[in-house]
Amino acid sequence: MESPPVFISGDEVKRLLRYADLIPRLEAALAVLSGPGDSGVVQPVRSIIPLRNHNGFMGLMPAYMEAEGILCTKMVCFYKRGADSALPSTQATVLLLDPEYGNVKAIIDGHVITDMRTAATSAISAKYLMPAQAEVLAILGTGRQALSHYNVFTEIFSFKEVRVWSRTMERAEAFSRSVAGPVKACVSVEEAVKDADAIVTVTRSTEPILFGKWIKPGAHVAAVGACRPDWREMDDALMREAVVYVDSRESATVESGDVILSGAPVFAELGEVLNQTRPALREKTTVFKSLGLGIEDAVSAKLVFDQWEA
Repeated sequence: MESPPVFISGDEVKRLLRYADLIPRLEAALAVLSGPGDSGVVQPVRSIIPLRNHNGFMGLMPAYMEAEGILCTKMVCFYKRGADSALPSTQATVLLLDPEYGNVKAIIDGHVITDMRTAATSAISAKYLMPAQAEVLAILGTGRQALSHYNVFTEIFSFKEVRVWSRTMERAEAFSRSVAGPVKACVSVEEAVKDADAIVTVTRSTEPILFGKWIKPGAHVAAVGACRPDWREMDDALMREAVVYVDSRESATVESGDVILSGAPVFAELGEVLNQTRPALREKTTVFKSLGLGIEDAVSAKLVFDQWEA
């Protein structure tokens, strides 16, 4: 007899999910996805339904990983909010299914999974593409993703300085007070990114806010916002001068305004770097355009469920 699905709350996910466990699983999944031949991974590009009355979208992100026996889908709603809006910019729920029976095994709050798997993937990109002696980290944005990126980047790497920018100085200062380590709140994007070795963009921007003329040669940018084909965070100069890596070529050519509108060529998928079939050009200015993949949610959900069962 099939058991009813369990519900795992965001607080439980936060307790169960650790970057030390998650990062190796994400690396393995990305490597499989970008590997040669039949990977046994089925992951269509995110299906999008516009929510016209609410200036938002609902995305469906199914994934099946044959060898691992993981069947999963995430439902995520995301919105183009005004800078002063108090409403959340994203809401997410993850369903983990039994691939043999087809029943739902777990309904998992998707907020923490989304925050952590996205930040962990950015950290993987930095691990391979960031300058070897990175000292300065800049974070553009102060929302949930900014916090998760701060947490994983400061857990894994040793920066001498961390800077943060938001559209209001009040938010930047509030963020700097909310985290454990010292953070410098910056009044402008240019101030935040000047001479930075690693830059994380986690904003609601639909027009470029980060310009190539401000970027230190050899810096690494992990770009997370702007997940629609007409949304941007980076200008043409940055996109065309940098070596561009993505999580998925297929997704980037359909969903990323930064890639589509700039016409910048995609050099490699991150999984190809992990497979060593494409080089990590650490000495160059690099951009990792992250759109988020169903397999990232799938391995995260499976890890949470296994930890919950244990």
